[in-house]
Amino acid sequence: MYAQVIVDIAHSNVDRIFEYSCGEDVKAGCRVKVPFGGRVIDGFVMAVSPVSSFPPEKIKPVSGVYDEPPALVPECFDLVQAMAKRYRVPKAVCLRLFIPSEMRLGKVREVYRKRVKFANEITLSKSAVKQQQFYDFLKAEGDVDYTISADQFGRGAVNAVIEKGGGQLYSVRVNRTPTGDCGQEEKKILTPAQQAALNSIKNSAQTVQLIHGVTGSGKTEIYLNAIAAAVQQGKTAVFLVPEISLTPQMLAQLRRRFGGAAAILHSGLSAGERFDEWWRLRTGEAKIAIGARSAIFAPLENLGVIIIDEEHDSSYFSESSPRYSTLEIAKLRAEYNGCKLILGSATPSIESYSAAKSGQYNLITLTQRINGKPLPQIEIADMRKEVKRGNNTVFSQALREELKQTLDGGRQAIIFLNRRGYSHTVICQECGYVAKCENCDVSLAYHSEENCLKCHYCGAKYRMPRACPECGGLHLRYGGTGTQKVVADLKAAFPKARVLRMDNDTTSGKEGHYKILKQFGDREADILVGTQMIAKGHDFPSVTLVGILDADMSLHFSDYRAGERTFQLITQVSGRSGRAGEAGKVVLQTSSPENYILRYAVNYDYTGFYENEIALRETTQFPPFSLIVRVMVTADSDEKALEALKGTWFDIDGLRSKNPDQFIFLNKMHSPIKKIQGRVRYQVLMRLVGDKLLEDIYDISVKHTSSEALVYVEENPANLS
Repeated sequence: MYAQVIVDIAHSNVDRIFEYSCGEDVKAGCRVKVPFGGRVIDGFVMAVSPVSSFPPEKIKPVSGVYDEPPALVPECFDLVQAMAKRYRVPKAVCLRLFIPSEMRLGKVREVYRKRVKFANEITLSKSAVKQQQFYDFLKAEGDVDYTISADQFGRGAVNAVIEKGGGQLYSVRVNRTPTGDCGQEEKKILTPAQQAALNSIKNSAQTVQLIHGVTGSGKTEIYLNAIAAAVQQGKTAVFLVPEISLTPQMLAQLRRRFGGAAAILHSGLSAGERFDEWWRLRTGEAKIAIGARSAIFAPLENLGVIIIDEEHDSSYFSESSPRYSTLEIAKLRAEYNGCKLILGSATPSIESYSAAKSGQYNLITLTQRINGKPLPQIEIADMRKEVKRGNNTVFSQALREELKQTLDGGRQAIIFLNRRGYSHTVICQECGYVAKCENCDVSLAYHSEENCLKCHYCGAKYRMPRACPECGGLHLRYGGTGTQKVVADLKAAFPKARVLRMDNDTTSGKEGHYKILKQFGDREADILVGTQMIAKGHDFPSVTLVGILDADMSLHFSDYRAGERTFQLITQVSGRSGRAGEAGKVVLQTSSPENYILRYAVNYDYTGFYENEIALRETTQFPPFSLIVRVMVTADSDEKALEALKGTWFDIDGLRSKNPDQFIFLNKMHSPIKKIQGRVRYQVLMRLVGDKLLEDIYDISVKHTSSEALVYVEENPANLS
């Protein structure tokens, strides 16, 4: 037998099949050790064949086999071929997505626990008191833990009983289970709207289903019923959420409904937990995978449904190679398995809603909350008037009053600010100097708890200067406001209030998200201050007030999606209020109250917003009426980057000369952030009529990538900075 192997080296020079002789223990999908270039390396078996295209004497044997059953499911081979071709990356890079990195690197393995089961009737000496005690215990229990028994009766006594035939020692695999509540969930009766949505999904001929439902309209219950239907048919399911912070809460719901059939996959788990959860899915012990973006590669066979919650979220786009769209991969998996792909959002992306309106997707609309309550009232606080009244604090008078009423009434509040740290920047008032990162072309944020400056791109820390490094001036001020500063101001204004903060700094540890959310859910805090990770999906019945600080901040980004993202963010975070019995309230603070985006958001008018936005996009020829392509060029020096940029630009400009009708816009420039992690960044930015030239552009990027410079392609990039 001969194994067709892709070696685990991410380089185009070796991105082809290598043949090795093998035994019957080698199967398609296995990871193997193979001799390669004078050393032994890992590889992935793509197929096994009884014949070879090479003379037998020239073929080396496989050195070892890793997995039983094979780590890769059959569907993986088609996906890898499609992704490698689509994104112009070596197959090894795609194959790595399907296996936990620690498993691939040999840094994690199974955990086994010793147990003893009763074997035979034996007679023990009257003097062997401990042995007799353990034997009696074993006989009564039938099966006991070896380590616990050794601690209780003594290792010698336990071993003696085993040696005399009274007990049999064996090992059982132990799963390292992530945090998540179990227990039975009360069966919920579906509303007529929810049942109609499920019927529509079941009867639709289309693969993709878009549920556009207001916050609190019961989308999650529809997802859970769709998963239940798949599992009852003997099929499996993938459930994707945008933020790691949402997975513990969603996992708890799934476990209450489906028990151990649900497994979680995300980067916040320990290596052992991630490996064990992955292996439970691969062996079929677990049928449902829940997680963030990477869970789309869960090793499940016979998928019955794929769900992408908050489908509009930018986290579903990978910013490292391969730079895939989760939606694209989900569509491929849905087509392969012949299953439905369900997208859900209160604020669908313009592209998805446009596809649904044109009939490409089945559109399902939920306009009412399941509790029958209205959406929370949004009050606009004009911060320009606050300043004129002498209020220079973070909080408007309206928000202060609402916070006081909420706290006095024993209810909870959420304060949202899309920025972490104590302040956004440190500025010298004498010369205008702004503290910037040495490795990245971005300003540093001040973090008061550590009294240091941090870069939020590369993580570098700097000592807080006592004087300006440029002019020696002592008048340094903080520009902007971060979550740390908001917490400090809240504690000063409401000393008795218990305040929790949730951002990347407070959730970096293992289970950081879970612990904070559990504390808040258990009413151990009155106010939760946080960034985007608190804006979506969470359900806290006691929250009746949401305060949105700097609501218009994202409006001023130089990105064609700025208005869309602002509308989505306001709608999502507003939806955290008033989800149970009491009516909710939102105070939206802004310096641009007249902006049309805010007017649509205040009225929860997604349809009006969409009609306005789609007309604007059509007029200006932005997606979905064009394709934005950015070719990024990065290198460790300006000279190397410019050299690669020159060749890349020359070839793309030549492509435009031959196909002028395909280009709406083309230009080369510095990336908005000129340097990140010490690497200089340039870009070639273009808008195309369609994707006819996409393959040529990918080929150009591959051609100009070298050891000196990295050149890669981004399609409709989620972040244009």
